Amino acid sequence: MQFAPIYPFIHKFLKPTFPGCLWAGRGNAKTIALTFDDGPHPQFTPQLLEVLAQYQVRASFFWLGACVERSPEVALATWQQDHWIGLHGYRHTSFPLLSEQELKQSLEATQRAIAQACQIDLTYVRQNIRDVRPPNGVFTPQTLNYLAQWHYRPVMWSVVPEDWVRPGIDVTVARVVQQIQNGSLVVLHDGSCGGEDVAASVAQLIPRLQQQGYSFVTIDQLWQERSPSQKAG
Repeated sequence: MQFAPIYPFIHKFLKPTFPGCLWAGRGNAKTIALTFDDGPHPQFTPQLLEVLAQYQVRASFFWLGACVERSPEVALATWQQDHWIGLHGYRHTSFPLLSEQELKQSLEATQRAIAQACQIDLTYVRQNIRDVRPPNGVFTPQTLNYLAQWHYRPVMWSVVPEDWVRPGIDVTVARVVQQIQNGSLVVLHDGSCGGEDVAASVAQLIPRLQQQGYSFVTIDQLWQERSPSQKAG
């Protein structure tokens, strides 16, 4: 069973319930954030980077620490192309299944992997790479308490085309186009599940959305749009 049709309703319920998470932009400008989970991947991410470079679009990547360690050269290329980087945990394990210490270690291990792969200072990574998207979109109020305590910023989504089940490029693109609006935060995947189609999907999405007048921003830019009372971290 595919759950893509119900994600917009889940978003409408969860966004006001957990206002400390970043769910979307303010909606007063035709801006969109393209985000990619589960990478970097040795094949799919380089293909995606080529498309993003062709259209000069900056995107946001939420990385798994284990994948960074397996493909450090891809991580470095992504960083050098000035994309925004966030954390997805060391492995793709739902955060509520981890103890407090395990969750903390998972995020810190991912930061260490990023520092080594991207050849940047670990202190810089700890201070600046602190956006976190929970795997599977699963979190609890306690998860959010931990993230706030450790000065991470929780990032969620407003458009989820469920590309990881590979519904087909045309279906993925149609779902995004149908749901898109000002400030949308789109989740796609460049990892082993869904990454096969990501470059081709994005190659169709970017020009179509640009023709509709949308421009692309990073997660950090969406955070900066929020009022001081709304900001987390």
